[in-house]
Amino acid sequence: MIRCISPIDGSVYAERETLSADAARAAVDAAKTAQAAWAALPLEERIARVQKGVANVGAMNDEIVPELAHQMGRPIRYGGEFGGFNERATYMAEIAEDALAPIEIEDSDAFRRVIKRVPHGVLLVVAPWNYPYMTAINTVAPALIAGNAVMLKHASQTPLVGERMAQAFHAAGVPEAVFQNVFLDHQTTSDLIATRAFGFVNFTGSVGGGKAMEAAACGTFTGLGLELGGKDPGYVCDDAEVDAAAETLIDGAMFNSGQCCCGIERIYVAEQHFDAFVAKAVEIVSGYKLGNPLDPETTLGPMAQARFADEVRAQTAEAIAAGAKAHIAPKLFPKDGGAYLMPQILTNVTHDMRVMREESFGPVVGIMAVKDDAEAIALMNDSDFGLTASVWTNDVARAESIADQIETGTVFMNRADYLDPALCWTGCKDTGRGGGLSVIGYHTLTRPKSYHLKKA
Repeated sequence: MIRCISPIDGSVYAERETLSADAARAAVDAAKTAQAAWAALPLEERIARVQKGVANVGAMNDEIVPELAHQMGRPIRYGGEFGGFNERATYMAEIAEDALAPIEIEDSDAFRRVIKRVPHGVLLVVAPWNYPYMTAINTVAPALIAGNAVMLKHASQTPLVGERMAQAFHAAGVPEAVFQNVFLDHQTTSDLIATRAFGFVNFTGSVGGGKAMEAAACGTFTGLGLELGGKDPGYVCDDAEVDAAAETLIDGAMFNSGQCCCGIERIYVAEQHFDAFVAKAVEIVSGYKLGNPLDPETTLGPMAQARFADEVRAQTAEAIAAGAKAHIAPKLFPKDGGAYLMPQILTNVTHDMRVMREESFGPVVGIMAVKDDAEAIALMNDSDFGLTASVWTNDVARAESIADQIETGTVFMNRADYLDPALCWTGCKDTGRGGGLSVIGYHTLTRPKSYHLKKA
């Protein structure tokens, strides 16, 4: 049984029975059977049905927003995820024809030589709870458009999301066997992967979860797309607009209670701007309201689970015990406790502290002063993770030069915590491997197939 324990009050908000091993295998078999007919539809028809499914999700938004608050704690004032959900799916629909177009090498009287992109078959998409709609659609939309069948296994914290998406896409004409929302336990999932049930598996989650996926797929040659942990840095250069940098970087660190895949978890500031930056950061965070996410006045809701909040508390306490300075007074956040975690800004931090090395995934950020670009680059690269980095400067050439030296998947200049669907979403080191969205996303979700046809 999968249970969603609401972070609002610790009650059971939803529970669903997992599929037995036989039922799970039958679901895979149904998907394989249905996939061929789905792939045979004209591309424009698949695009139209996916776009209609996306619109159907949008029509549910008034119900989805409070559901998300109950399931994972995001305040209702932020209105859900449909903006990003729609942006990503729409862009992938717009580029599909070009991205999936055959590469014509020759079409003469003697030969037709062409490389086509063909679907993998059945895809397993394992989606996380922190941005449950946007992370799922990153793969679901282009996978379906490319002609794959999709089995969506959503996080136990957000079980209603997969049901909503399945309802929306089925109503749009995507066959039920082609897009299935499934509830699977870990062992059944691993067993399916180990028996080569899927042509490709896309997983977003923890490093430990990614290792389990790799272990299950070992020897099967099943393709894996993995987006795992992060410890994304921000760097404020000596020519940066300090207030603008603070507003964006602190929002990137604290929004969604710090539970963002590409959230900012550590900040390096040119030493001449350090005091001003910290003062602005403290001012911003001190104005937050921690509370029930169903309250329109709440700006910071609970973390998804109390144990997540406890881990951040432990990292913060260890850092303070080792000499870090905490800048946010507990009296500003009287509701702190359990899943409800007050935000914190730390200085006097070092890379010997867990809060600057391990993923926190909560509303805490450490800030360090640096003397120059070289020191900032070295510190940004001193991490096991590599998803995004944010560089703040008025010099594009300088930003690109710094970006060339950072070990990460995406580098932002003067912005942070944003996923551009036209660019490949990827990472390195313990953040994982693979590429989502953009043209490269279609290449990930299909395989090349060469045709060498002799006419005479």
